[in-house]
Amino acid sequence: MNAAPSDLPGFQGSLFDQGTDIGPGPLHGLRRTELAGGAWVDHLPGWFHGADALFEELVAHVPWRAEQRRMYDGVVAVPRLLAYYPEGRPLPHPALHEAREALGAHYAAELGEAFTTAGLCLYRDGRDSVAWHGDRHGRSATRDTMVAILSLGDPRDLAFRPRGGGPVALRVPAGHGDLVVMGGSCQRTWEHAVPKTRRAVGPRISVQFRPHGVG
Repeated sequence: MNAAPSDLPGFQGSLFDQGTDIGPGPLHGLRRTELAGGAWVDHLPGWFHGADALFEELVAHVPWRAEQRRMYDGVVAVPRLLAYYPEGRPLPHPALHEAREALGAHYAAELGEAFTTAGLCLYRDGRDSVAWHGDRHGRSATRDTMVAILSLGDPRDLAFRPRGGGPVALRVPAGHGDLVVMGGSCQRTWEHAVPKTRRAVGPRISVQFRPHGVG
């Protein structure tokens, strides 16, 4: 069902993102962390200019929906709001199209195909989260791929651990235009999560760009 996020807590913009232009910056500052089993994570803080302005536009204009999922003997609410833009559907802001094209060009040699879809998650406060998982639906269950995440709004930690459990091996803060790209075998051999937090945090939007058939 549609869920207009009219009750979001106050959003505190970044002091370092006060420009009027909205769009991606250069990608030459990416830093790669190699993980075990052929997985890796790229991170570029502050990649997207005008991230706070884009955040406010997406909150207001994306058709956010609340979902429920069956768990054990009951039905529970998914702890975040969602939106999905399949291949061929225009993205909710032209700057997101620019970002997807820039990422596709940068990673063309490694990925070998384009990013074609976009999934959006709105984390309203620290109670919203996503549990440990890998994006293993479709082709990513059996082959290496990439998922690129643009984070807008207040930073939240994106945590990584080996598939099947174990201690957190990497924790990446992501917000205010930061970019995180998961590549190699990351979806098959590692898990990632946005844990709940008791800290006073504002809302955050995660925009996930994926190739065709990766879910």
